[in-house]
Amino acid sequence: MDEQLRIILIIIVLVSIFGLLVFIFVKNYIKNKINILVKENEDKKNR
Repeated sequence: MDEQLRIILIIIVLVSIFGLLVFIFVKNYIKNKINILVKENEDKKNR
């Protein structure tokens, strides 16, 4: 029983870390895309 519980906890921790890394990557990607679009929009208005 202890071995199964240990394996389950390891899986939960690894999945959580992976999910956090994916979340951070996607957040930064979307933030960069939004900044690029805002900058392009400002450039169009300034012309």
